[in-house]
Amino acid sequence: MRALEDVLDNTTDYYDNFIDDRFGRRLCQFLTEEQGLQIGFRAADGYKWEQPKEWTEENVLAQLKQDVEFGWEKACDERGISSELMYDTCKAWCKVLENGLEDFDEYGSYGKPLFKVLAHKYGWELPDEYAQFYMGC
Repeated sequence: MRALEDVLDNTTDYYDNFIDDRFGRRLCQFLTEEQGLQIGFRAADGYKWEQPKEWTEENVLAQLKQDVEFGWEKACDERGISSELMYDTCKAWCKVLENGLEDFDEYGSYGKPLFKVLAHKYGWELPDEYAQFYMGC
């Protein structure tokens, strides 16, 4: 897994979506307020910057799991923008983790191929409540 300093020094290597920086917002969970400011994030007015989570593979994988599940839900619901943003977010986490999926480029079916591969790689079950309602999940 990449060092946090490497990720901070090279954020655009991981994610450069200017429409909705979901990866950056999730990355902030692991950053001090000063580190957040370094990459252009600050606490919203009236909010205090939270204590950062420890930068460990276990914690990053926990976030990736949430992102895979959320992306899967959006893909099954055929929510094009949301599922693509989560696809990009999950790809960014793959780069951070150096898990061999950094160059995965099969987006078809709203990103389902990546979500399935990640779930299989890490032994996660994808929620199947959507599968009963949407064909192809």
